[in-house]
Amino acid sequence: MGKFVYDGTVKTEIEDRALTHVQLVMTAKLRRGEPFPFSWREDASVGGGRTTVWVQPGSSLVFKYFGSRQPEVNRAWIEALAYTANTPAGLHLVPEPPENQAPVAED
Repeated sequence: MGKFVYDGTVKTEIEDRALTHVQLVMTAKLRRGEPFPFSWREDASVGGGRTTVWVQPGSSLVFKYFGSRQPEVNRAWIEALAYTANTPAGLHLVPEPPENQAPVAED
């Protein structure tokens, strides 16, 4: 389990493979100067609920991985995550699609 840390205070655990894909989408948007919200569901052990942070080029982000090897990247998952990042609701984790599957619009 990796960790995503926002501005040194807000943290959540995300599986290393998923965190790699989130990092790729976030860094692509930030390189283009595109701010966006990022939301996740909190574990019941920390009270449950949902957290949303506003990510912008000046944000302090840390991606901390448990494993030492870079996971293989699934281009379809990158596209699915990027699709959510470009909606008003912002980036959120979606299930990993098969490698050859085109992203499907959510309602």
